[in-house]
Amino acid sequence: MRSNALVAGLAAGLVSLIAVTATAAERRPAPKDAYAYIGWPNDGEVVTGRFKVWLGLRNFGVAPSGVDRPNTGHHHLIIDRDLPPLDEPIPNDRNHIHLGGGQTETFLELPPGRHTIQLLMGDFDHVPHDPPVTSKRITITVR
Repeated sequence: MRSNALVAGLAAGLVSLIAVTATAAERRPAPKDAYAYIGWPNDGEVVTGRFKVWLGLRNFGVAPSGVDRPNTGHHHLIIDRDLPPLDEPIPNDRNHIHLGGGQTETFLELPPGRHTIQLLMGDFDHVPHDPPVTSKRITITVR
């Protein structure tokens, strides 16, 4: 009886370890001096309708999703949300816009009002780097 309980306990522990490992993604390294920035719009900008957003990087490169090269990644625009968990793939929804083709500019159309925008680089598999390569969060007003 004791050996069955021991085996069951070890099996449960192993299943728990596998579950934790499966949910935590491996983060690729990034240079400590790498950063992303939003070139336009500027913080505090008032925009109308559909507007262009252009993005930049320092000490880091751009590669499309699926391409695994050191010190590269692709842009993700985080709109009206805090940064997602940094040890998981970045969500893909209306608040987390993936620019997986390696784009450095895009167009957005947001409802009227105040909005926040922030960049977060993701690796070939959409996981943030370590340390994360981000921009400052900016606030814009859509009229």
